[in-house]
Amino acid sequence: MTMVSTTAFEPLTSDFFGYSNLLTEREKESLAALREYLESEVKPIVNDLWEKAEFPHQVVKRLAELDLYRFAWEETRTFANSAVFRGFVALELARIDASIATHVGVHNGLAMGSISVAGSAEQRAEWLPQMASGDVVGAFGLTEPDSGSDSAQGLRTVATRDEATGDWILNGSKRWIGNATFSDITIIWAMSADDGQVKGFIVKTDTPGYTATKIEGKQSLRIVQNADITLENVRVPEAMRLQNGNSFRDTAAVLRLTRAEVAWAAVGNSIGAYEAAVRYTKQRVQFGKPIASHQLIQDLLVKSLGNITASLAMVVRVSQMLDEGTQRDEHSALAKAFATARMRETVAWCREALGGNGIVLEYDVARHFADAEALYSYEGTREMNTLIVGRKITGFAAFV
Repeated sequence: MTMVSTTAFEPLTSDFFGYSNLLTEREKESLAALREYLESEVKPIVNDLWEKAEFPHQVVKRLAELDLYRFAWEETRTFANSAVFRGFVALELARIDASIATHVGVHNGLAMGSISVAGSAEQRAEWLPQMASGDVVGAFGLTEPDSGSDSAQGLRTVATRDEATGDWILNGSKRWIGNATFSDITIIWAMSADDGQVKGFIVKTDTPGYTATKIEGKQSLRIVQNADITLENVRVPEAMRLQNGNSFRDTAAVLRLTRAEVAWAAVGNSIGAYEAAVRYTKQRVQFGKPIASHQLIQDLLVKSLGNITASLAMVVRVSQMLDEGTQRDEHSALAKAFATARMRETVAWCREALGGNGIVLEYDVARHFADAEALYSYEGTREMNTLIVGRKITGFAAFV
């Protein structure tokens, strides 16, 4: 059930052209409840969590109560909603903390998305409600130590069929898997030894041979619990194979759904840094007056707002195209490449506006600055997304 906000929805000042006016009143009400929770309960703790590289497990149930894991899927949604609304959800999450936005993107977008897109009706009925309630947390295992951008052809994880039992035996490794230190299930994508095609499997994380080890020393998205996963003769019943996940084309269909929301998160991360910079420059006094009154500071803020506004226009339109059924790979790829590149510029300008205090966590910009680097690279690097768009423009595939 959706928690009802006690405050009316107000457009963000950074939504300079008022794109949130495209939302329905029901969508605005849900977004206001999310914002109220994030501002009151999440924002006060994220800097400390980021420094400690710890995940706040209590948010899982609270986000489930806000229906965040339900909006996208027919089996679980509580009210009709648009892709633009779901984009604004990603924006609001990342505005407070990009790591929490990433957790939702992995659990709701990638893990639940894999079951929704590639699972059978029985698998969707069994798993999606449990994941929507937060009772089961999901992770998504595609990237490998030696396979990232070339996952379509370069997966080393192998699934071999046991002819005697019909089970599948998985062997291999995965890397950078978000949520994986505490997930209950992980969607593992592996190359079938039978036909050489990529297939998806719902793997319970307590299965013998499955090991997840936290990646230490990260300097971006530190709250996200990324793990290295090893699979040593992990036995998975045929009933746990995603029944409609029979090639990388099906994997790509999942990524197509989530890539645009990463672009939305990039806009949210930019807004988080921008809001902190505006707040700081209004309060910081130098030469007898707030630095916000200086021309050079205003230039940085206006350039930041311009990037945010241009990126917001792009992600709004690409989400509208998803609802219309006209969005293709090149559209989400351009949105992701553009929004994350503009985010990189924006967080740097915001850090610059704070001077030395820009690298201190308590002023909020430093975390957004560091987290931008991960958003810039995951779910398709800028270069790979550029090649997807370039192939559409020229008709030539420049992949090597």
